[in-house]
Amino acid sequence: MPTPIPKKIFTRRHEIFADFIKEVDKHLDDVMQERVTEMFEIRDIAGILHIHPTHLTNTIKQTTGKSPCFYFEEKIMALAKEMLQQNVPIKQVAFKLTFDASNFTKFFKRFEGVTPKEYKERVFEEALH
Repeated sequence: MPTPIPKKIFTRRHEIFADFIKEVDKHLDDVMQERVTEMFEIRDIAGILHIHPTHLTNTIKQTTGKSPCFYFEEKIMALAKEMLQQNVPIKQVAFKLTFDASNFTKFFKRFEGVTPKEYKERVFEEALH
């Protein structure tokens, strides 16, 4: 029978995940408020948390089954959708989220399965019905 994970380690994993999410939220708020002009990478957040990027990635994967990028990108997508639903121009959404328009379209389509333009059209079409 495998040795159970000590409670201290189990608790620390959840603490790292919670701290990661808190820093992602703080950074994205800074991006939206234009206090920063570049999107962090996972290594930047790991640095803020004073842990190695590999340790951060492994800890989050072990704790949640998903990579840190999944959570980061999921939050970026939520912001993008919110702005598109508010009829913010696509280029402005891309710029606000530190993308160029082409990369934003690729990023958005990878997650949503449609381009930002198609998403926006669908949202406004649904609002009419």
